[in-house]
Amino acid sequence: MPIIKSAKKAARQATKRTAHNVGIKKDIKAAVKAFKSEPNVKTLAKAQSEYDKAVKKNLLKKNTASRRKAQLHAFLKSVNAK
Repeated sequence: MPIIKSAKKAARQATKRTAHNVGIKKDIKAAVKAFKSEPNVKTLAKAQSEYDKAVKKNLLKKNTASRRKAQLHAFLKSVNAK
């Protein structure tokens, strides 16, 4: 446990931020899972939107989100090709 007042505040902030970030990551995972179970343009757009929100909030790097969105799009193309 921190003793100094500023360290206590930093610990409180860290727990709040961690909870917030975990929530955003759960939203991403849920959107991707929904897309994988029912691949269509609407669910793809929702999943990509969740990635964009994470980038906007500095939770993911821009290139990471871009790569993952490209993988989702490639998955949709492969499913539609079959």
